[in-house]
Amino acid sequence: MEVRIGVREVAREVTFESAQSPEEVQALVTAALEGNDQTLTLADEKGRTVVVPVQAIGYVEIGAPEKGRVGFGTR
Repeated sequence: MEVRIGVREVAREVTFESAQSPEEVQALVTAALEGNDQTLTLADEKGRTVVVPVQAIGYVEIGAPEKGRVGFGTR
């Protein structure tokens, strides 16, 4: 599933594929924004960690889980 994080005052967004469910990502984002945490920490599907300061988050877009692709089509 693709996760995009818009960072304030930065032209590019942070985009990565996550193995976590949309519900898990949403719960982590909500907890970081509502709590006393200074950072939002998520893991990508390759085991890397993505850390974004909570004050810098402009938006978080959580994609639907992606079904397996077959072939070279662009649909």
